[in-house]
Amino acid sequence: MDLAVDLSQRTGRTDAIYRALHTALTTGRVPAGERLPSTRDLARDLGVSRASVATAYERLAAEGFLETRTGAGTFATAAARDVPPVRHRKPGALRPRAGWRWSAHRTSGDAPVPAHDFRVGIPDASLFPFDTWRRLLAAESRAGGPAAGSYGSPAGLPGFREAVARYVSGSRGVQAGPDDVIATTGAQQALDLVARVLLEPGDVVAMEDPGYPEARELFALHGARVVPVPVDAEGLVVDQIPAQARLVYTTPSHQFPLGMPLSLARRRALLAHAAKHGAAVVEDDYDSEFRRVRRPLESLQALDRDGRVVYVGTFSKSLLPGLRVGYLVAPSSLREALLAARQLTDGHGAVHVQAALARFIDDGLLARHVRKASARYTERYEILLDALADLPVEPVPSAAGLHLAAYLPADAPAGSQALVARARRRSVALESLAAFATGPHRDGIVLGIGGTVTSSIRPGIRVLGRLLAP
Repeated sequence: MDLAVDLSQRTGRTDAIYRALHTALTTGRVPAGERLPSTRDLARDLGVSRASVATAYERLAAEGFLETRTGAGTFATAAARDVPPVRHRKPGALRPRAGWRWSAHRTSGDAPVPAHDFRVGIPDASLFPFDTWRRLLAAESRAGGPAAGSYGSPAGLPGFREAVARYVSGSRGVQAGPDDVIATTGAQQALDLVARVLLEPGDVVAMEDPGYPEARELFALHGARVVPVPVDAEGLVVDQIPAQARLVYTTPSHQFPLGMPLSLARRRALLAHAAKHGAAVVEDDYDSEFRRVRRPLESLQALDRDGRVVYVGTFSKSLLPGLRVGYLVAPSSLREALLAARQLTDGHGAVHVQAALARFIDDGLLARHVRKASARYTERYEILLDALADLPVEPVPSAAGLHLAAYLPADAPAGSQALVARARRRSVALESLAAFATGPHRDGIVLGIGGTVTSSIRPGIRVLGRLLAP
């Protein structure tokens, strides 16, 4: 039997073999009663492990498409003939609710990797200690591991919460014990939980402008009226926050996407505003691990004396987005409501991943990884900053993070969005500052340093320079 299998699929080799066999069986290419190759022979022909083929066979047998006869081999059954052929289906009569205006955005995993990759929000996966992680994950996944055979707590595994509390207390000065931590599947879920618990339709949410689009859209999805608040060299302009704002979302460690930290005076002013007007403050401390200064400013949560700050963190940048692990630190007055929201939406997270990550933190492996990655990212940041010196742009100083923003000159031959499109055609990927703003703002570009190869930074910037030439 000749079987064409696309082993480049992201879903894995076992799934690719399963799909190829499923198609062959259900389209009649492998008729009922035909004997399939042994798992050993097919594995050798495809150049994969025998376990991958055996697992695919087992799935098809469980679905009734294959049967194993002792001493004879594996055979196609007649069940495949009962699968109805795929027909063109109508779009359907169902429509989203009135007022729905959102659509899924293309992600970095959906697009081919460009030659010069300055996309924002991508960590360097080559720095991740995969062998160590596989060992920890395998140990926690064995039978008898954490909460085996039972549903986990929406708060997260106790050991994970203890490890996170120690980590954020030591690295960011956050005032937190294990009971203050709630595990999430990332920062986006943390924001969703907060919105579910705090916001009514029509409530005002104040957000930095330019700012994080996914947060802005999520709050709007919950029916909030999102009001943009400008930023300057000290970060969020607190004096322009509406008095009626129920929630203020900010990225104080380094403003997203411009990069400046929120000054200490502004931090105190923001907390005073929240106390005066009864507002909640969401502190998104993304990328704070990757600092280029010795003494970062104290977190908003550490300065908070009234229990108005919800601190949000994630391991998507410090480790990998694919782990889908984040956390929030909330005042005790919100804990029960947040736990109920988590339980009602997706139950709980993957406890074996939380357990492995707890060990990763407690064994000092996270701190070691962050030090190694920080050194690499700092090197790239300095190379990028030096390369941009030859271009007619104005870099925005940034003390942390995995990207750098730069303003375009007023007489630039094209706006940032046109520049990004032209660069993409030359296999240079970067972001337009306009994509993060809702109102008038100085035009510019944003360049990531996590996904790029160090040796491609200068060549990529040279291409950008030619596009900016008059």
